Amino acid sequence: MVLLLVLGLALSLATAQFNLQTAVRRDYNLARISGIWYLDSIASDNMTRIEENGDLRLFIRNIKLLNNGSLQFDFHFMLQGECVAVTMVCEKTRTNGEFSVAYEGENKVLLLETDYSMYVIFYMQNIKNGTQTQVLALYGRSIQLDKTYQKEFENICNLYRLGSQNIIDMTKKGSVEPSEDRSEETGPVGASVSVTEDGASEGRSSGVALGVVSTWT
Repeated sequence: MVLLLVLGLALSLATAQFNLQTAVRRDYNLARISGIWYLDSIASDNMTRIEENGDLRLFIRNIKLLNNGSLQFDFHFMLQGECVAVTMVCEKTRTNGEFSVAYEGENKVLLLETDYSMYVIFYMQNIKNGTQTQVLALYGRSIQLDKTYQKEFENICNLYRLGSQNIIDMTKKGSVEPSEDRSEETGPVGASVSVTEDGASEGRSSGVALGVVSTWT
């Protein structure tokens, strides 16, 4: 029995290592990153913006490739004490795997690395009021990834001069799933919430759709 457990563990580690060795870092097949994802880890050079209630603490739940090559992101984040569901379109650029979007400033979003089936790593450069913020995020197809992927994420963060003190392991922060489906509602009760042209949240619509999901669980 012990031998079987050891062999099973070795096989799992070998599989994880194999996936990293087959990672794609250019010429992405964007259709293959469509689907459900779970936030595993997030890092930034401005921790305030990714800590609890931070405006860049975003929990992607689904990615969809649009016909024009842009990416549609469905995610959750906190707004005025409510967990809101957001649909945001990142417009494609001339560079494969690079996108732009206005949200809390101007943003460049890069797909850095993926194996399509297990994990994906995104980089975002945000410029708000002349200040630049870097954010990197590791997402997995499962709720918690193997440590091999987290180590790879740490290595990539180091390339952007982000150390362990800049990384938050979101698997230790609990679930952000809505307690009930209220995705058809628009904005906090009694209000319509969206994002202005400069990416700031306010009570009028302008291209980024937000709907109240629930409070945090």
